[in-house]
Amino acid sequence: MTDVVPTVEENCEVIVHFDLKLEDGSAADSTRVNNKPAKLVLGDGSLTPNFEACVKGLNKGQRKSFTLAAEDAFGQPNPDNIHHMDRSRFASDMKLEEGMIMVFAQPNGSEVPGIIRSVAGDSVTVDFNHPLAGQTVIFDVEIIDIIPLGNQH
Repeated sequence: MTDVVPTVEENCEVIVHFDLKLEDGSAADSTRVNNKPAKLVLGDGSLTPNFEACVKGLNKGQRKSFTLAAEDAFGQPNPDNIHHMDRSRFASDMKLEEGMIMVFAQPNGSEVPGIIRSVAGDSVTVDFNHPLAGQTVIFDVEIIDIIPLGNQH
């Protein structure tokens, strides 16, 4: 009897290390920096179909590099995610600068990052789009472990 090598498929949890780069080769993110692999669940709707298609069929220990267009990675920027806020909503001694990333509390208690795009008088423009929205990205993925979730029906 031969050992069955687990492969990435629907309804499995995948532990991965990844390096994320932009088209110009600059590093955008990496799980290796803090040696904290990411946990992905295929088939739960949190990953784009194209991303899932790129990792499906990979085996534990395998590495793969693939390029995803913005639509298949973090999406295109949504103008509805850009908000103009009154300066009074920020601490008076806080120095606000363009490009600064801040965390904002949501009414439900969760937190969401926002990028300060401009400060003009009493108006602060905050962009809540993902910082990599609109970017083509290159993923270099290494499959650390594959955990089948079984049938959850």
